[in-house]
Amino acid sequence: MYMDYEKVFGWGVAIYAIMFLFWSTIIVYGIADGLVSSIAGLVVLIFLMYRAGRALKAHAWPTALPYAIGWIVTVAALDSIVSVPFAGWGIFLDPNLWISYAVILIVPLLTTEQMAHALRRGGENARGA
Repeated sequence: MYMDYEKVFGWGVAIYAIMFLFWSTIIVYGIADGLVSSIAGLVVLIFLMYRAGRALKAHAWPTALPYAIGWIVTVAALDSIVSVPFAGWGIFLDPNLWISYAVILIVPLLTTEQMAHALRRGGENARGA
């Protein structure tokens, strides 16, 4: 299977950079604590992962899975290099970080053509069509 490593590394760095900028801004303005900021961060990440998943133009989830895993590895490596010196290894004990990694894994799989078709078909079945 062919894998475009520029998409793996490029999207991985872009995801990290945008989320780092988002959280840095939230922290600077003193609004990082609380449910609202966590939900906002989750919405931004879901949007980013939707865009990254759609950029793959993958037909089925097995095609998107290696990219999603690559993005997790890239983001985790950048967390280790950039965030650990400031926040310590304890960041990896934060459940929010692991939820973020799960979003990075799952959302791109849901953006494949096959999954989109299944979701549309499921919606039609739910309406009785």
